[in-house]
Amino acid sequence: MAEKREFTGTGRRKASVARVKLVAPGTGKITINGRDVREFMPYETNVMDLMQPLVATNNENTFDVIAKVNGGGFTGQTGAIRHGITRALLEYDKANEENEDSYRKILKRAGFITRDPRVKERKKPGLKAARRAPQFSKR
Repeated sequence: MAEKREFTGTGRRKASVARVKLVAPGTGKITINGRDVREFMPYETNVMDLMQPLVATNNENTFDVIAKVNGGGFTGQTGAIRHGITRALLEYDKANEENEDSYRKILKRAGFITRDPRVKERKKPGLKAARRAPQFSKR
C-alpha cells in the first residue's frame, strides 16, 4: 500500500475558521471535530455544500477529510470547511504537477477559491442593531 500523504488548508467564512487535512490515499470519509460529517452537520444541504470542491474535481473517494472547525454557526462552518478543502486540493495539485489540466481552473470557475468577505456589521451607538434605528414616536 502507498504511503499516506497529507495536504492542509485553512478556510474562513463569517466568524468560522477551519483547519482541513486531506489524507491520500483515502476512502472518502469526512470527519469534523472528531465526529462523522452526518453526525456533526444537522442538514444534508450543508454536507452537500462542503463536498462541492471534491465533487467538482472528481475526488469524492480519493481523500479522507479531517477538519477542525470553530466559531460561527453551521452555515459559516460549512463554508469555512469548503474553503479549506479547496485550499488543500490546490496544495495537492501543486505537489502533483503531472496533471496537464489543473484543479485551479475548475475551482476558480466554480467560485470556491475566493474567500467570502461578508461578515456581520458591528452595532452602532444610538441604534438597536447595525442600521436599525429605534422606533420613531411623534408624541
